Amino acid sequence: YLLDKSDKYDSRDVERLQQDDKWVENYLIWRHDVVDDTLKMIDESFRWRKDYTVNDLTESVLPKWLFENGALFLHGYDKEGYKLFWFKVKHHIRDPKQQLEKKKLVAFWLEHYAKRDHGKPLTVVFDMAETGISHIDLDFVQFIVNCFTDYYPNFLTKIVIFEMPWIMNAAFKIVKGWLGPDAISMLKFTNKNDVQEYISGEYLPPHMGGTDSFKYSYPPLVDDDFQTPLCENGPITSEDEHESKEEIDVDTKDTGELNEEQNLNQKKMNSIEQISKSEDTDKTEIKPKNAKKALTTFKGPLLHISPAEELYFGSKETGEKKCLIVLTNVTKNIVAFKVRTTAPEKYRVKPSNSSCEPGTSLDIIVSLHGGFAASLQDRFLIMAAEMDQSSGAGVPELIQFWKEVPRTKVMEHRLRCHVVESSKPSSLMLKENAFNVPAKTNEDLHIQLTNLLQINKRLQEQIDRCLWFQQLSVVLSLLSVTVVAFCFYLSYTQRS
Repeated sequence: YLLDKSDKYDSRDVERLQQDDKWVENYLIWRHDVVDDTLKMIDESFRWRKDYTVNDLTESVLPKWLFENGALFLHGYDKEGYKLFWFKVKHHIRDPKQQLEKKKLVAFWLEHYAKRDHGKPLTVVFDMAETGISHIDLDFVQFIVNCFTDYYPNFLTKIVIFEMPWIMNAAFKIVKGWLGPDAISMLKFTNKNDVQEYISGEYLPPHMGGTDSFKYSYPPLVDDDFQTPLCENGPITSEDEHESKEEIDVDTKDTGELNEEQNLNQKKMNSIEQISKSEDTDKTEIKPKNAKKALTTFKGPLLHISPAEELYFGSKETGEKKCLIVLTNVTKNIVAFKVRTTAPEKYRVKPSNSSCEPGTSLDIIVSLHGGFAASLQDRFLIMAAEMDQSSGAGVPELIQFWKEVPRTKVMEHRLRCHVVESSKPSSLMLKENAFNVPAKTNEDLHIQLTNLLQINKRLQEQIDRCLWFQQLSVVLSLLSVTVVAFCFYLSYTQRS
């Protein structure tokens, strides 16, 4: 393919294919591990990506009215934790002159999300409320379908269609023909009564029976849930008031005290790195779909962040309410950072706005409040930017720095939440009041399992012995009764 059609591919896509195993794996999964079909799909998607200049699609190259229209955007999560890609059909009017630009808008959103969230699948929502004949555009719908079936492999979880008018039934019979058997099973036709089987009310607008007060507007770009003002340190409740006051005091300390804390954190990093290395060696092993991910490290240009993708919290039953994020400065300058969350009412982040010295590591403690439980929809955003050596790193300097730093110089990384129902994952999960307890390794778990099996074996042996003695006692008792009865019989016959 490369020899025959190298001029039809973007060299950046070819380079990524050679380096990104996950991308290759997604193509194979979507084509059921049939190599020839996979190659054809890669060829077709690569040619499409170059035709639509997907790698160069930005806000500046697309008309502003497309974003202001609000027909397409990302917002919220379904019940499985997958991002929602909304298509407000009532805002779409069929117009051949605008078709190419609208298609590029779809490509922009998909590529923007794929790069930001490492290709985690999407749930598409066709909101067809208040739609009619003028909104039917089969060519545009076919393009969206093709994006998921041909160009973005393993990128679709389901298509939720809300209140499809009866007049469009014939049109969607044609759409089913484009989808194929695998994708057809992903179609979910819903109305106000059953849409919450797939999406909880907190991410549904009122006309769909939900409570989400979100109103689309542009700018800013509605690309995630971090656009709204957030309380970075979490709420102050009566039971945590003393702790909150201490946290505020910590955030106002001078640079020298911050550096002292960072030196202490660096000592903790050694044991954490050992755990990370031992678990990274097992990354390539085949694991079940729902297996817990081993601890990994995101290697950014300014900071290395552990864990790389998910924070593990316990359910209400397991009671795990604290997690650890480790930041390592890999530059020669001070790096300022902020941590934000989509659920500020649930979490306290400590520290949430500070700096990290060159070559050092810093621990960030993320804690849940008393009555709250972590959710798959909760997200954390880590923002980082280099500071000049001459500038200070105190609270006033950091406030001024974040006001002035250009957005292009800010590194961003997102973390998802994962709820552990029963057992602990091999991650940086912390027990309350036990921050220095190292995470359990596979070897520790194996030793514990072996001990449990030995204890179980001893108990089984004791039970077997008890059963043997019980049976022996029953037999002896029967013999004794028989002997006594025989003696009575003999004495009775002698008297008679």
